Amino acid sequence: MAKAHDSKSLSQARYTRFADGYVTSETHAHGSDLDRLIAIAQPQPQWQALDIATGGGHTALKFAPHVAHVIASDLTPRMLEKARRHIVGDKGVANVSFREADAEDLPFERDRFDLLTCRIAPHHFPDAQRFLRECARVLKPGGVLMLQDQFLPDDEEAAHFVDAFERLRDPSHNRAYNEAEWIAMCAAASFEVEHREPYIKRHQFLPWARRQGADDAAIARLIQMMRAAPPAAREWMDPADWGSDSATFVNRHIIVRGRAG
Repeated sequence: MAKAHDSKSLSQARYTRFADGYVTSETHAHGSDLDRLIAIAQPQPQWQALDIATGGGHTALKFAPHVAHVIASDLTPRMLEKARRHIVGDKGVANVSFREADAEDLPFERDRFDLLTCRIAPHHFPDAQRFLRECARVLKPGGVLMLQDQFLPDDEEAAHFVDAFERLRDPSHNRAYNEAEWIAMCAAASFEVEHREPYIKRHQFLPWARRQGADDAAIARLIQMMRAAPPAAREWMDPADWGSDSATFVNRHIIVRGRAG
């Protein structure tokens, strides 16, 4: 329990510090992955929705026109305030409210929501299985879970490398999972996985690193780490123009639609 508490405290501290960058991040605010989430979820106008670990609020904002109401929740109060200013203050959206919440201990009653979304966040959670059990608890029977997160290759050495690379840039990264692990955890939480697909994001390396406050020394370590990566990890991450100002790499995600039992 102490380890989980320390991990959550670290996440709060880091996302308090870097909240502005996640509201303005092009990677988080835009992209066809948001459109895919809408297309796969098929939200209905009467639905009550919850967005977990909302960050800059981009997923809540995307779903708001398609449902009756969205609660945007996050562990970090400053991140929630930045999201509220963006969604309500800047965009004038009226059907989004905001609630501080731990993804592994949601402050909502059983069977409340028709839709639950969580985008690019579970790799921070100390206990992803507990998070999924909480999702199942607060969703109505037959409710929809839309999950998107980084995922790992099946190759153990490559998976270890990808996690370590992410953690060097952001120490609050707990761990990602491979596809089979996600499917097994969903099943253990009584979700029927109705759809899954990969989604590839190519990141500009320097903005990606700077968004989490990486200094020149940390960036140099990341560059060197990639140069020494195992072949399977290099194939998975596909670095290009590595070491230059235009360096990029691939970050692979999985999108899952689950149906609550």
